[in-house]
Amino acid sequence: MNLELRQELAKKQCLNLPKGSPSLPTAEVARLLEAVPDWKVSGKGIEREYKLPSYLSGVRLFSQLAEIADREDHHPDALIRWRRVKLSLWTHTADGLSENDFILAAKFEAAFESFLREEAAGS
Repeated sequence: MNLELRQELAKKQCLNLPKGSPSLPTAEVARLLEAVPDWKVSGKGIEREYKLPSYLSGVRLFSQLAEIADREDHHPDALIRWRRVKLSLWTHTADGLSENDFILAAKFEAAFESFLREEAAGS
């Protein structure tokens, strides 16, 4: 994992991209995936499944991630299941991946790590 790249991405803000914006080239997608290695390319986007100790932990995590997504005005598709939260990111206006997807994924990873520490401290 490229922690320096992850931190760099997490400091950025998602941009409002106009319809028809170009999607990222394959080589750039591969480079950015090094920052968020638990995310995998799927179709036109990237996705990640978080595993949690309970259903309610998943709901609490998603609530925190939803706040981040709303602040960035870049929203994932989400599926909450028993002990799992699955997220998919892609940029509709680019009809594929943009840097916004990796910015949000990096912010989500930082939030997940913090969430796990808080959950462990609370138990």
